[in-house]
Amino acid sequence: MILDTERLFLREMKQNDFQDLAEILQNPRVMYAYEHDFSDNDVQAWLDRQIERYKKYGFGLWAVVLKDTNEMIGQAGLTMQPYKNTEVLEIGYLLKEKFWHYGYAREAAMGCKKYAFENLNRAKVYSVIKSDNLASMKIAESIGIIKEDEFITQYYNGEMLHFLYSVHK
Repeated sequence: MILDTERLFLREMKQNDFQDLAEILQNPRVMYAYEHDFSDNDVQAWLDRQIERYKKYGFGLWAVVLKDTNEMIGQAGLTMQPYKNTEVLEIGYLLKEKFWHYGYAREAAMGCKKYAFENLNRAKVYSVIKSDNLASMKIAESIGIIKEDEFITQYYNGEMLHFLYSVHK
């Protein structure tokens, strides 16, 4: 276990999380900000990338698991993301659709923010959010992360406007 909150614990994802991860990444409503369909190969590549991040950085996107049922309901964590000519430590979160609107994403994101400040001793953390992802902005703002900048990111389907949100320790 990496961290726990009142109702959740976050742990490293492993291969047997593939189906739960696919349920997230292959749901167009969950992944609308990516504007890209995820094949099984894409899901495997995503999972492999997280495992590599754990080895390289000691963190990545972790499985979000309900304490009461031990069910994986999403992923949340910390990743290094490109921003202009550097990289920033980002808090990210994605939940299975059936677990939206229960406060789980906020709870997981708050746990990740605390982990970045207390365990990684970071002075500042970020969220990179697509300009039309209002739900993600609402979660970020609810844990004190505020908009700092706007920039264009190259994605699968072209250029997309993103907002850089941040919070200091």
